[in-house]
Amino acid sequence: MSKIGLQLFSVWKDAEKDFLGTFQKVADLGYEGIQFAGFYNTPAKKVKQLLDEHEMAAAGAHVGIHQLLQPGLENIFDYHQTIGNNLIICPAIPKEMRETADDYKRTAESLNKIGEACKKAGFIFGYHNHDFEFEKFGDRTGLELLFGNTEPDLVKMELDCYWASFAEYDPIEIIRKYRDRVVSLHIKDMKIVNGKKAGTEVGRGIFDYASIIKAANEYGVEWFTVEQEEFEGDPYESLAINVDTLKHLLAEAAIK
Repeated sequence: MSKIGLQLFSVWKDAEKDFLGTFQKVADLGYEGIQFAGFYNTPAKKVKQLLDEHEMAAAGAHVGIHQLLQPGLENIFDYHQTIGNNLIICPAIPKEMRETADDYKRTAESLNKIGEACKKAGFIFGYHNHDFEFEKFGDRTGLELLFGNTEPDLVKMELDCYWASFAEYDPIEIIRKYRDRVVSLHIKDMKIVNGKKAGTEVGRGIFDYASIIKAANEYGVEWFTVEQEEFEGDPYESLAINVDTLKHLLAEAAIK
């Protein structure tokens, strides 16, 4: 059964100033899970307490590649086990790890090693795309090089539908290509402003999310996780629109 989460980076400035207060605001909006992008020195037991109090789940966490490649993964694993999170996601790779096809292949080797460590510790490991992974190297994109050179049971995908579309690739085709490797979707809508692409609330842009949800449900995608960073008004009002629209779309998909 798919669930609706929120990537807390959507309101990172607030979270940086007041992590616990921001968590509370988000919890009141009706999301089923929180995806983390840092914990701002908050003890793991406190995060777990907040999740339990609001009957929310951990919808994954973004952990930087350099942190994942450093010794001491056991400390990271201990924290995430305490809060009940089983999905660790690399949010991006720096430019020096993706300038050539060979760079992507070497990076894929690193992701395999991280994924193997995560699997042994009982975690799912995934990679989150932006638009730069769709740059072509010969006849293959960076995304194809990453996922073509990683083991399907070690490295899963958090597909950011917005960034795939921004790069002129169809999220539905990507879901159908990678099938059960896709464990989470990042979701926001897209509008065109003065000829430029910009993020907006789900249902207020150009994406056919009903069809995206249908494709994702075919392969058992667990999390539909909102990540919106561009707001015209109150961010929390926008985040409320996102969760309400997604609940409606998921309910419709369940009926059909």
